[in-house]
Amino acid sequence: MTIKYLNVLLLTIITTQLYAQPVEITNSLYETYDSYKEPALNKRRIKHQELVPLVKGYRNNPKFDVTTVGSSIEGRTLSLISIGKGETDVFLWSQMHGDEPTATQAIFDILNFLDSDDFIDEKEEILKNLRLHFLPMLNPDGAEVFQRRNTLGVDINRDALRLQSPESKTLKRVRDSLSANFGFNLHDQSTYYNAERTNKPATVSYLAPAYNYEKDINEVRGNAMKVIVYMNNIIQKYAPGQVGRYNDDFEPRAFGDNIQKWGTSTILIESGGYPEDIEKQEIRKLNYVSILSAIYTIAKGNYKDINLEDYEKIPENDRKLFDLKIEGVSYELMGSEYILDLGIQRPEVDMKGHNDFWYSSRIIDQGDLSTYYGYKTFNAEGYILKPGKIYPKTLKSIQELNKLNPLELLKSGYTYIRVEQLDENILYSPIPLHIISTTYKVPKFNLSVGKNPTFLLAKDQKIETAVINGFLVDLETGDSDFVNAMIYK
Repeated sequence: MTIKYLNVLLLTIITTQLYAQPVEITNSLYETYDSYKEPALNKRRIKHQELVPLVKGYRNNPKFDVTTVGSSIEGRTLSLISIGKGETDVFLWSQMHGDEPTATQAIFDILNFLDSDDFIDEKEEILKNLRLHFLPMLNPDGAEVFQRRNTLGVDINRDALRLQSPESKTLKRVRDSLSANFGFNLHDQSTYYNAERTNKPATVSYLAPAYNYEKDINEVRGNAMKVIVYMNNIIQKYAPGQVGRYNDDFEPRAFGDNIQKWGTSTILIESGGYPEDIEKQEIRKLNYVSILSAIYTIAKGNYKDINLEDYEKIPENDRKLFDLKIEGVSYELMGSEYILDLGIQRPEVDMKGHNDFWYSSRIIDQGDLSTYYGYKTFNAEGYILKPGKIYPKTLKSIQELNKLNPLELLKSGYTYIRVEQLDENILYSPIPLHIISTTYKVPKFNLSVGKNPTFLLAKDQKIETAVINGFLVDLETGDSDFVNAMIYK
């Protein structure tokens, strides 16, 4: 047996031992998740007032220490929830961007887990070795209106040096008071990120931020990288190939980069997209499982044996994903026929109160999109793109839509319908036809970037498929993921 073979065998044994017990707890965490999921938080648009009773419950719970550590510009409280008696401090903060709440929900799931009577041995290991600190919502004012920035209009994650915002000052003060050994910087990212050179969405992306322009790796940053490798191995089981790694160019204004620089091993986690998970509840579950598993490996200290080189093996984030990609459709223009790919995205439009949304879709790119991907891809080879027409009969009110068969109208080439009485409170069409007022003039059809994607796809002179507000509708089967069409007044 050669020395080289012995070394490989030894490495295999160490790796197997390293992941054997954590894999077991990870499986259990995933399988029992519903027992700890916080039922009061079930949609992305959560607000500070929904957290207040939850925080109050932990304030009255002797297992936890709850401290008011600051307030937002508009006076909403910033709370720190702590548990554990260990010497290693782990600090987790979420929603410094108000429209990034996935990990906020996961934090309350984790708190429910820590408050339960289950997993006694694992929790004893965690709480005797670690002191955990959770700051669930750093930007409550932004969360109130579901926007990235705070009331000052500042991106808190670019305020680590100037510290103009009270929220930024609170984050810096808490980090310094704890001298935290590990920090989890919890965010959401665009659902249009994919793992580099694959059609897989970057469901979760990681970064161990650089602390200088040279991107040096010291023990502090190296430990963050090792924990990320550990978390990546966990996510791969439940979302294989759906993990990305952020570019680590140094950003001197960013909190993650500076907290790394100040001596806390900082792990950035970004929650991206997952097929048919609009409210990101599956990604919330992955956050819960991977963060708790990471906390467990930090408590046990076995992350130290992880190979640092595996960090660079995680694919980088790319941004080449559409909600819908249409491939190879024929498009007639000025007497000539062209073959185009279309990339379509569905931006969300917040409704009054910022509690819900509707879609106003756009063509983002067209041409050769062979290096891009879609959550859904439609091969339109042999199909000719046709503009839709206005239904000749004007309806009195939206209620009369119930008398129509939208699929039959689409098959006949209609994509617009006039309605006399349009209630101002109705913001979108509930059927796959655009509603227009009696005075609205539909623009001449022009397939171009920035336009709403509404057209028909015909093969052998027969309309078989419709694209309405970026949603694909199969006119033979009726199959569609349609949510809403538009209203034009």
